[in-house]
Amino acid sequence: MPADRRATVVVIGAGQAGLSAAYHLRRQGFQSALEHPGGERTYVVLDANPAPGGAWQHRWESLHVGNLNRIFDLPGLPQPAMDADEPSRTAVPRYFAEFEDRYAFPILRPVRVDSVDYADDDETGDLIVRTDHGTWTARALVNATGTWNNPVLPSYPGKETFRGRQLHTRDYGALEHFAGKRVAIVGGGISAIQQLEEISRVADTFWYTRREPVFIEGEFDPETTGRSTIDKVIADVEAGRPTGSVVGYTGLGWSRYARAAQARGALVRRPMFTRLEPEGVREADGSFTPLDAILWATGFKADLRHLDPLYLRNELGGITMRGTQVRGEPRVHLIGFGPSQSTVGANRAGREAVAGLVRYLDEGWAEEDVAV
Repeated sequence: MPADRRATVVVIGAGQAGLSAAYHLRRQGFQSALEHPGGERTYVVLDANPAPGGAWQHRWESLHVGNLNRIFDLPGLPQPAMDADEPSRTAVPRYFAEFEDRYAFPILRPVRVDSVDYADDDETGDLIVRTDHGTWTARALVNATGTWNNPVLPSYPGKETFRGRQLHTRDYGALEHFAGKRVAIVGGGISAIQQLEEISRVADTFWYTRREPVFIEGEFDPETTGRSTIDKVIADVEAGRPTGSVVGYTGLGWSRYARAAQARGALVRRPMFTRLEPEGVREADGSFTPLDAILWATGFKADLRHLDPLYLRNELGGITMRGTQVRGEPRVHLIGFGPSQSTVGANRAGREAVAGLVRYLDEGWAEEDVAV
């Protein structure tokens, strides 16, 4: 690949949100920047992963299709029937690969984006996208990097002294690795409950959370609970506040694996320990619990470090948004971020981002785009 290339729009990330953006760019008549270098309206997708599937290809082995929350269809291609017992890390990437093949998107992988910066001080000027495979110049950017590469790893006193194994959710492979062990699972989210239920089948488990988990009775209704949750997240991003975890907005549902953990006696929450010691943890009441491993199921945050040169964050540490557009910066749209982290939200966000970029390219800055 040449060291320097140009595209009207660069999409970073080829998970569900990035593929949705690529689909809508194609529908709006944008051409491949690989086949039409120097064309008037072109696009390219840069993906850090080695193969289709976004973060799904990295999920743990035992996360089967039957355990997933609903994965919404990619635009223009309904999902095929999936075997409930097939690992999600093979089933979902296969679907994504079929989608990519059908629409022949200009995707380059593996390409890691190191930074995005302004070409100059012109508020309508170009953006410079620097990667480990050269530089792209773009008029606009759709960022769809998700959260997988930015795990939250809390710092606790004595963490470096613990002699057992420590790992994050993203490093979890299979429950067999914990057979016969004493394992702490730290976290109050969906993944924490899934992994607690699994590991408790073969190990002695201890579940720790900072706050008392709130379980919601009844079925999750996307038309009521889902809409209410999205409204709360939208209110946060429009106010420039950092967004929290999904469970922080929704509470925990009584899923099949939550019921199974409860029936096994594993769903017993402990308050957070006060420190780690070489052989275990010191409990809040001063007692000691020996451990062989600690699984930090402590979630993820948006992976946006490559956008730091754009100075998008405010004094609260959040990014003020208007829809998918960064407030005051119509050249930059964030999708798979904030209210569009869900698979249905990612699809809608891809469409909205492309519509906004087309308006910007056709009409330039509007008065409401100016930062306030």
